[in-house]
Amino acid sequence: MPTLERRLEQRAWRALRELRGLRGPRTEDIFERRQVLGPDDFEVENYPRRKPLAAFNPGAVLVGRTVYIFPRLVFDYYSYTSSIGVVSLGIEELLSGEFARPLRARIVLWPQTRWEAVKGCEDPRVTFADGHFRVLYTGVGKPEDAEEMPTGTRYKAVLGYAELDPSLNVTRKGYFCVHGGEERLVPGNKDSALIQLNGRRATLLTRPSFRSARLRLSSRGPFRREKLPDMCWRAEADLEEFTIPADSLRPVLSPEAWEYKIGWSTNTVRVGEDEYLVGWHGVLREDLSYRNGLALVDGGGNLRAVSDYVLAPRGLPEEYGDRSLTIFGNGLVVYKDLLVWIGGISDYGIGVFVTELSEAFRVLRRI
Repeated sequence: MPTLERRLEQRAWRALRELRGLRGPRTEDIFERRQVLGPDDFEVENYPRRKPLAAFNPGAVLVGRTVYIFPRLVFDYYSYTSSIGVVSLGIEELLSGEFARPLRARIVLWPQTRWEAVKGCEDPRVTFADGHFRVLYTGVGKPEDAEEMPTGTRYKAVLGYAELDPSLNVTRKGYFCVHGGEERLVPGNKDSALIQLNGRRATLLTRPSFRSARLRLSSRGPFRREKLPDMCWRAEADLEEFTIPADSLRPVLSPEAWEYKIGWSTNTVRVGEDEYLVGWHGVLREDLSYRNGLALVDGGGNLRAVSDYVLAPRGLPEEYGDRSLTIFGNGLVVYKDLLVWIGGISDYGIGVFVTELSEAFRVLRRI
């Protein structure tokens, strides 16, 4: 194993010991349900197939009084290859439900490169800065290191980045690798969000995956194999070179004992002086559900406060779909005194969830 990957895995194992105990298993759902958007509520205008089979896990960003929603679109059951579209409408219309359906959508990101060519473009988190839409997303294909992947592995999920001009045309895109000394690593990566931008430099929240495992004592036998679970990290990035310095990668939130894994769910929104609100998700061992919480980070991605679960699937529209019992990402918006979570439901549709911003701060515990 390369020294760089081993070093990062050691950081993750240490975080698994040191960062547990920040959260409890309690769920206090603080969000009101406002809208459900199914795939029939979208009509795609720039692709021969007008109706997607699924429209879910949307990025979202508020520009003035217009909210831009970037749904992940799937048109084929068997390969489940994804693209990313966009629709826009007034924030008041979205909250009230007083808008015409179907919403007219346009595909803006689709598989065009080797590193997107197997399963496509997934799960965007969107930031609007300097007049451009900046999108972190998951590209699923065969990146440069595909030849070094384990035998039988057909593809890898990498952290993609795209810039879109004010007309929502892609001006550049690429995927990130980690640099450390003379070594270069392309980890599996997704669930990422920008915090601050300073020219070509950015701080971000990210979720790299590693293959490390170890043997541990078990009540079911003398040993069991424990795989390193996914967790939430912070990092710095060069948006021109698509690189992340290894020394900047640090875990900030780890799975608790009752969870298989956790990851960042949404984009970040600034809510105070050097304070940014972001959603995260955990996958429960009890029922395999995806439940969500909130965290407060500073501009460097350091954890300042965290909640227990505050948004969980309930009822038929949210619990049943291609991936049941799931609310996942991806858009977080602050409008007046409201926090609006625009998220995927069970890998088929989109829910619009609303709470007062004061409620979000109430459930956060300072670290």
